[in-house]
Amino acid sequence: MLCVLFVYFCIAVNDLGGDFMGVGKGSLAADKVVEEIRRKGGRAVANYDSVEAGEKVVKTALDAFGRIDVVINNAGILRDRSFGRISDEDWDIIQRVHLRGSFLVTRAAWDHMKKQKFGRIIMTSSASGIYGNFGQANYCAAKLGLLGLSNCLAVEGEKSNIHCNTIAPTAGSRLTQNILPDDLLEALKPDYVAPLVLWLCHESCEENGGLFEVGAGWIGKLRWERTLGAIVRQRTQPMTPEAVKANWTKICDFDNATKPQRIQDSIGGIIEALNKIDSDGGVSANHTSNVTSTATSGFAGAIGHKLPPFSSSYTELDTIMYALGVGASIKEPKDLKFIYEGSSDFSCLPTFGVILAQKSIMGGGLAEIPGLSVNLAKVLHGEQYLELYKPLPRAGKLKCEAIVADVLDKGSGLIMLMDVYSYSGEELICYNQFSIFVVGAGGFGGKRTSDKAKVAVAIPNRPPDAVLTDTTSLNQAALYRLSGDWNPLHIDPDFANLAGFDKPILHGLCTFGFSARHVLQQFADNDVSRFKAIKVRFAKPVYPGQTLQTEMWKEGNRIHFQTKIQGTGDIVISNAYVDLVPTADVVAKTPSEGRELQSTLVFEEIGRRLQHIGGEVVKKVNAVFEWHITKGENTAAKWTIDLKNGSGKVYQGAAKDSADVTITLSDEDFMEVVLGKLDPQKAFFSGRLKARGNIMLSQKLQMILKEYAKL
Repeated sequence: MLCVLFVYFCIAVNDLGGDFMGVGKGSLAADKVVEEIRRKGGRAVANYDSVEAGEKVVKTALDAFGRIDVVINNAGILRDRSFGRISDEDWDIIQRVHLRGSFLVTRAAWDHMKKQKFGRIIMTSSASGIYGNFGQANYCAAKLGLLGLSNCLAVEGEKSNIHCNTIAPTAGSRLTQNILPDDLLEALKPDYVAPLVLWLCHESCEENGGLFEVGAGWIGKLRWERTLGAIVRQRTQPMTPEAVKANWTKICDFDNATKPQRIQDSIGGIIEALNKIDSDGGVSANHTSNVTSTATSGFAGAIGHKLPPFSSSYTELDTIMYALGVGASIKEPKDLKFIYEGSSDFSCLPTFGVILAQKSIMGGGLAEIPGLSVNLAKVLHGEQYLELYKPLPRAGKLKCEAIVADVLDKGSGLIMLMDVYSYSGEELICYNQFSIFVVGAGGFGGKRTSDKAKVAVAIPNRPPDAVLTDTTSLNQAALYRLSGDWNPLHIDPDFANLAGFDKPILHGLCTFGFSARHVLQQFADNDVSRFKAIKVRFAKPVYPGQTLQTEMWKEGNRIHFQTKIQGTGDIVISNAYVDLVPTADVVAKTPSEGRELQSTLVFEEIGRRLQHIGGEVVKKVNAVFEWHITKGENTAAKWTIDLKNGSGKVYQGAAKDSADVTITLSDEDFMEVVLGKLDPQKAFFSGRLKARGNIMLSQKLQMILKEYAKL
């Protein structure tokens, strides 16, 4: 029956003074509370208006105290009737007092709270509204309506430091004094509810959008729960009730249930389902729209899982569009080589290597990873690594193969390491590692680190050696998305608001491209053949129109850098570096073109011989060997001898599957081993040959090299 508004220690008490059915009016109830507050040293005023006169209620507080910090919507009456006997009046008056009254009082206070950048709002719901109760259909509907109103205000008010929470108290009051016995009224007195309300209203309490049951000294928080569900339609076929019936058990199975927190969890689930349906049209039972990982079979099935291969052609127009998207401009004459196909040295920016690789994991493949359930609305791009084995062609066709390298438990979420290998024919052109952070999916007891992760590195503790700035345009995100990232987060204001942003944000990989371009410009004179690798950690979002400032430190052939927003100082890319190829080794970086490595001839010969007798060798060996051939101090070539899959094959580049053994040695020593002049074991113990993995399998290599590599 009571609505309370207050500045700390200054309270406006509203009570119409009617009975529990909303009949009558009087000042006694409000005056009694005001007198009690004043007697205990507080300041208070009374208001006797109906909560439907919300402006008057709020005006009383403003006239007395000048501001409003807290609104507690506690006004209520009862008109209990079984559903068939509820009259229009019984229904309407309950909605007007409970739901409409809370709306009108809160709306009257809302703008004042927004201007002062602070507010705390409490909605009083009921267990009846949450669970339903016989004879209270009108009351239940209004009380659950208050929860919906509270959830919305929690979202809209968050950016103005206005928090809204809901309580469902079990307490003695004028509503229950004729229903509950005296001893139970005493056990459920309001004194056992008020401390929760006071904490939720405190300025240091960060709770927002919560729902709490409270009574008799006990407090519990409630949350929604949802089954993993099932997709019951195919892309090219109508959805049928028979398909619903067939999947009903899975639709209603709460094992490994999800716990959605916001509307994005629901939207993300629908988007994920559409991706699944559109990708292959299949019916996938228990395909979840959930943010959390499930432990149905642990992560054994996830690690090593391959996504469907993806091939895509690109033209000079695509590389130019990408360069413009990451800030290349005619204002910088040296950028002309990236945006004009007629330039004598027209080149593709090295970071274009992420574009096709990203497409290979954005086509719904994440939904197919066994043992994992990923809601795209909760996926963040945590870190990115890109390594080039030769400069990207100015136009061409690449085939991408993606594999889940590892899954890590970071407590607040999980990290998937996605390795993507991009090939031109059989030749490996570049390698990407995407670190995908899934919010809220951690805590499953998994490992926190991985030796497969490309590690971010802290910047040097000294002033930067160089600083470059670039102002992004207001159209930067709109331009960058033409390279293929169609996420509406970067263009649609409504979608951005749903995701918690004031307006669309810039793609993280766009900022990544700006930063890499700065390093290439400052330390490699825009020579793309000198670009070897880049690693970044994404720290904060960037809004189109902001100025990016890249701070760089040169340490040998590694350029450390971080990227800030000029003006605010916010770091948006941290712990980053670019590895450059030394000028003298640029030619050696692409031995497949120069063919100056003797080992190249050996691997090619092994490949030709395996075409005829590979099946026999696969049965004998059953292993994948990856070779790193060095020239000087640098890796000059990588080769893989696959004697595990199919009839075996040899190809240039890192192993498409995890290698059983990785061997590193120089081109000269490799030839010595092949010709029998260098014993592999002696080379290993002397440090000339390095091996990791199942080293015992290396003994089988002697048979391969002796029998199949004779030139």
